[in-house]
Amino acid sequence: MSETMNRREALAALATAAGTLVAAATARAADAKALPHLAVNDPTAVALAYHEDGAKVDAKQFATYKPEQRCSNCLQLQGQAGDTWRPCNLFPGKLVNTNGWCKVYVKKPG
Repeated sequence: MSETMNRREALAALATAAGTLVAAATARAADAKALPHLAVNDPTAVALAYHEDGAKVDAKQFATYKPEQRCSNCLQLQGQAGDTWRPCNLFPGKLVNTNGWCKVYVKKPG
């Protein structure tokens, strides 16, 4: 029962798949923008020493902190580049400030 697909059917299938992917990506982006911002007094934020502004981290209190570390260049950050508030793997259901920092920072490769 081997059926071959002609060029027109293949292109139609490809266009349908591409449209589905674009729609899914758009829906994900809209969902991410609807998420609340992570509050610095959130229990998980407190436990991981999340700071909304990485420039205000006390380097004496957090020995692993380095001035160039920000959520924007952390491996845990997700979402659309250029957005100021983005999802983070460490804080599900919340958005973090890309200028922020926490003690679980991991430099993004590259």
